[in-house]
Amino acid sequence: MSAAQNQQAQERLGELLEQRAFDRFGEVWAEDVVDHDPAPGQAPGLAGIVDFWTEFTTAFPDLSLQPDPLVVAHEHITAVFTIRGTHSGPFQGHEPTGRTFEVRGIQVSKFRDGKIAERWGATDEKGLAAQLGLDGDSAGA
Repeated sequence: MSAAQNQQAQERLGELLEQRAFDRFGEVWAEDVVDHDPAPGQAPGLAGIVDFWTEFTTAFPDLSLQPDPLVVAHEHITAVFTIRGTHSGPFQGHEPTGRTFEVRGIQVSKFRDGKIAERWGATDEKGLAAQLGLDGDSAGA
């Protein structure tokens, strides 16, 4: 697949996330995708990706993800993004706080046959926890 086709798949992922169309993630994620940085307890493969995003958008129903720079290098795409939301549902064992967050993250995807076959990523989890009051340091802040 060409870099342009991979970029189209990456952009399609953004559309599917926005639509909460997790049942269609197979359009852009390989069934056997390897997530090198899974969330705690995340199952392997496409099922784990779907479960993560289902849980995350349940906890943060107004979640928005804004990509900033996107770097395309044939089979790899690096996306830097800002993610925002309001903690309105259970999240990793924490009851909703009603607080909002805004953090930055990065994801590197390796494509095979026009789908994400491998994923590496990091999001400011400490910043997210602090903004939600889940880190112990900002309780009541």
